[in-house]
Amino acid sequence: MFELFDHTADLGILVRAASLDELFEHAATALTHCLVGRPDAIQATTETTCEIESPDLEYLFFDWLSELLYRFDADGFAIAACEVNVSGTSLRAILKGEQFDPSRHEYSHEVKAITYHGLRVEQDNGSWLAEVIVDI
Repeated sequence: MFELFDHTADLGILVRAASLDELFEHAATALTHCLVGRPDAIQATTETTCEIESPDLEYLFFDWLSELLYRFDADGFAIAACEVNVSGTSLRAILKGEQFDPSRHEYSHEVKAITYHGLRVEQDNGSWLAEVIVDI
């Protein structure tokens, strides 16, 4: 589960999940909703992997979203789904999606960067919670 919220000239992402793996998966879905106006139009025709290691869990969350944003901006890769395995402060993910095609997809927001402002990843009553602000 995720929700997007307005934050001054930025956009916030609040994610809740039962597990850490699901938290990172839901965050990827939320970022896709920020980037693509009709994310349900993205097809899982291509599969690629991603591995990230960071000094702590919050940085891992930040680095994860930054990597997904980079792949969208630099390679035009739009994510339809992903499977994430978080182990300590590293993750391995399988990303499924396709090249962004303006004839079939539409832009939602131009996300310039993931920010550290308000960044948090924590356990909350047996589930996981993460919050991050994206610069649009």
